[in-house]
Amino acid sequence: MIQREIGRLARRMLREYPAAALVGPRQSGKTTLAKQLGRHYFDMEQAEDRLRLDLTWDETTRSRQLLVLDEAQAWPELFPRLRGAIDAKRNQKGRFLLLGSVSPALMKQVSESLAGRMALCEMTPFIFPEIGARRADDLWLRGGYPDGGILSAKRYPMWQKNYLTLLAQRDLPSWGLPAKPALTERFFKMLACCQGNLFNASQLGQSLGVSYHTIQTYLDFLENAFLIRRLPPFHAQVGKRLLKSPKIYWRDSGLLHALHGIQDRQALLSQPWVGQSWEGWIIEQILATLQAQGRHHEACFLRTSDGLEADLILQMGKSTLAVEIKLSTQPNPHDFVRLEKAAALTNATQMALICRTTKPVFSGKKIATNLDGFLRYLKTL
Repeated sequence: MIQREIGRLARRMLREYPAAALVGPRQSGKTTLAKQLGRHYFDMEQAEDRLRLDLTWDETTRSRQLLVLDEAQAWPELFPRLRGAIDAKRNQKGRFLLLGSVSPALMKQVSESLAGRMALCEMTPFIFPEIGARRADDLWLRGGYPDGGILSAKRYPMWQKNYLTLLAQRDLPSWGLPAKPALTERFFKMLACCQGNLFNASQLGQSLGVSYHTIQTYLDFLENAFLIRRLPPFHAQVGKRLLKSPKIYWRDSGLLHALHGIQDRQALLSQPWVGQSWEGWIIEQILATLQAQGRHHEACFLRTSDGLEADLILQMGKSTLAVEIKLSTQPNPHDFVRLEKAAALTNATQMALICRTTKPVFSGKKIATNLDGFLRYLKTL
């Protein structure tokens, strides 16, 4: 069984807090991990489990065993009872583990009822440190969902298509998305065409026949369901005009590729947008890895009106990294010239060019390396 990076963080949080919340997209492996952590499991979307927990509440919460509550946001009445149970034994750690697929719905209840009593961990589908460099291209092509093809290639891309259809028809409407399934699926495909580009809500709204504000609402839902990453632009007084729209990325590359009808690696490499796919995949692996390790960071990108850019500005403590991502096997010196100019605008302490090289180069504040080398480098900061 593949060990999940987030498992270490979840265990640590349960040693330090009475409760922890494990949030992330549907089918990313939350339930599998939670059942490894605790045997007492209840699914709050199931009426039978809610009744069973209600009838055995006193007995169950007195136990020193970890209590796992899946899709906790589906039963709002649970949270005041959790607060009372935690406060009755405030010094007892590791009592409750809550799982959720919709960040705001769960976090609203947590902030209102469990503030200061609970730690938060975000789980993603499989990521590079879990799969390894040998299967990195499989992870890029088919994404990281455990059932989506990374463990069994024949499931891709049909699994992804079914997953998105069910989200559009069942899950997103039940979570409150005010759009008909057919419109949601059109929105999915349009966002696939936006991969790595600046987000233009007005343009998308015109294409779908809805307002700018409606598009923003839809995007909020997809971001809160852990499907889309909105990377904000760098903001500072740098003496140049900065573009202020965020960039949009599908967080799982397998979903992106399925929306584009990509069947295999050869088809992927022949696409004109393959560079944006690679860029988004690299950014997601970096940020998801840091998140799983519990390392605080802030991320954005830089683009000026006259063309200077850095794909990722990563701030970690006292370190600021300006990162350029290239789908190439050899670093180009000209890429570093442009990156240096962009880095100077952000006061970056290091510069990194991430490509597919097999011969990483580390020279002072500059590095040219592959994803594996960059993730190892981050551990030294």
